[in-house]
Amino acid sequence: MTDFHHALRSLRVWDTALPSFDPASAPPEPLPLFHDWFTAAVAAGQTEPHTLSLATADEDGRPDVRTVMLHDADARGWHFASHAGSAKGRQLAARPEAALGFYWPVQGRQVRIRGHVTTGTPEEAYEDLHARTTGALAAALVGRQSEVLDSPATLAEASEAAWRRAEAEPDAPAPSWTLYVVEPAEVEFFQGDARRRHLRLRYRRTASADAGWTRELRWP
Repeated sequence: MTDFHHALRSLRVWDTALPSFDPASAPPEPLPLFHDWFTAAVAAGQTEPHTLSLATADEDGRPDVRTVMLHDADARGWHFASHAGSAKGRQLAARPEAALGFYWPVQGRQVRIRGHVTTGTPEEAYEDLHARTTGALAAALVGRQSEVLDSPATLAEASEAAWRRAEAEPDAPAPSWTLYVVEPAEVEFFQGDARRRHLRLRYRRTASADAGWTRELRWP
């Protein structure tokens, strides 16, 4: 057995007490339950609970995935941001559909979201960026996300220049910075169980906006 396989086989899953979850007590809409689970993950000490996997598809329909940060979750949907010219920005412009995945192992929980993606206004993108740190602004000012880089030295030079500008001009704009909102069509909540009796509760938006959401359990 190689070191990799030994390490892989030695790992345990959810080596901790898991919370209970009663689907019958779940709210009629997914957002309040997401807020509850998120704050519970924070309280339980989950590392970086605001990070999520973002899946998109390119022009040939091939899936792509990366980790981004959640910027908000409200009645409009789940928010994240990036450069419009990045790989994900180009993919979303061509195919404005995405899937999100949150994993909080400290409580054996996952949340999966699928839906149509819209963009916020330039004013919302500006406010989103400038509510963050100087480092975030500097990174946005560097731009060129997903382009080919000739060397780490080139990145270091561009980053230093961007940091100087961000510190001197904290209100500097980054025109390609874009706020994206995933408008959920489906949201699934997964609660792990030590005996593998996992609970999966899926919310599906109904055809009628007035009817709201349909809730259903799924086999694990």
